Amino acid sequence: MEITKCAAAGTMESSDVYVEIEPRETGLEVELQSVVQAQFGQAIEETVRQVLKDCGVENAKVRVVDRGALECVIRARVETAAMRGKGEA
Repeated sequence: MEITKCAAAGTMESSDVYVEIEPRETGLEVELQSVVQAQFGQAIEETVRQVLKDCGVENAKVRVVDRGALECVIRARVETAAMRGKGEA
């Protein structure tokens, strides 16, 4: 899957996560800001990368602003942003 345009999903509300995705020439770049970064930053980034892999995204820049979201919410927001970035949603 190729990201063809900038897209976003989620909100900046408490217990949610805001995800922006945009095209990139090579590789994945994940920028993470989280209120629980010290405790769960690595796990959040691994989740983001796994969802992108599952969606077939190999080249993209992703910005994630987490406000304490559960893993299922993170997965849903990343998948939605990826689908929108492909022009499928």
